[in-house]
Amino acid sequence: MKRLLPVFSYIFHPLFIPVYATLFYFLITQNFFYKHEIYLVFLQVLILTLLLPISLFYLLRSLGLIKSKRTLESKERRLPLAFYSLLLFVLINQSFSSIVVPELYYFFVGCLISTLMALLFLLCNFKASLHMIGTTALVAFVISISAYYHIRFLNLIAFLIVCAGFTASSRLFSKQHNSAEVLLGVLLGILPQVVLWAIWLLPKSTL
Repeated sequence: MKRLLPVFSYIFHPLFIPVYATLFYFLITQNFFYKHEIYLVFLQVLILTLLLPISLFYLLRSLGLIKSKRTLESKERRLPLAFYSLLLFVLINQSFSSIVVPELYYFFVGCLISTLMALLFLLCNFKASLHMIGTTALVAFVISISAYYHIRFLNLIAFLIVCAGFTASSRLFSKQHNSAEVLLGVLLGILPQVVLWAIWLLPKSTL
């Protein structure tokens, strides 16, 4: 178990979650889009939510603004989170403007809200688990897609919930977070997604 738990922290790293969500979405909806539209959106998500943040991390390390090799201290998280929020804002306002993908749009709006709230808590010297924010947001997204398209993803949802539990255990076991920080991450990941359901999911389900 000691060797298994850290694997979940790597697999469900918060930078991977937007890529997972985008892949899942297009696997379900690929018949509604042209191939070039799928490639364009996926490439933009990949660049803005994974490649650029990784590049920024190594840039900040080379400048001495980040000294931690793996887990960032609270103060070291502020600039990366602010930059990541900016990238999410660009993705939402520019990348999704030409191709209509409302489900992904609201998922990333929820991610932006979660990131800004995590940054706000950091400014108050309280750290939320970014792993739990990402993992629980992904669970909420899969549930919303299941409800929106009336497809039963019970096994996948159950699997992701179990993975979220293992991810939480991994963060606690490695002492990267305490219980309060993990719980805060869960709330910050789920609540924005659920609140946004009132805009795009619930009106559709009543039609």
